[in-house]
Amino acid sequence: MESQLELNEERIRLFERFKQVLPEVGTAELDLLSHIYKDGVLSRKMKFLLALAVALGTGCTMCVLAQTMSALDAGATREEILETISVVVAMRGTTGSAESLRVIKLLDELE
Repeated sequence: MESQLELNEERIRLFERFKQVLPEVGTAELDLLSHIYKDGVLSRKMKFLLALAVALGTGCTMCVLAQTMSALDAGATREEILETISVVVAMRGTTGSAESLRVIKLLDELE
C-alpha cells in the first residue's frame, strides 16, 4: 500500500493548484469550511470526526486523508479516530472497513 503521508502531501499540493486555477472557488470553499468547522454546539473536533465518518462512507480517499489530519489537528486522539471507524463499520460493513485501512496506515505512519 502506498504511503498515506505522501498521498496526503500530494493532496495538499493539488489543492494549492486548485486554488490557483479556480481562485474564487477555492476562496469560497475555504471560507465555508472555516465557518462550518468552528466550535459551536458541536466541538470542532467532533465535526471533523463526523466528517471523517462521512468521507469513509463515501470512499473519498482525499477526503479521508483531509478529515483524518484535520481531526488530529483539532485534538482527536488515535482512540477517538478508531472509535469513529468502528461506527462506520457498524453502518457500512466491509465497505466501511476497506477505506478505514487507509486511516489506520496513516496513523501508523504518523507514530
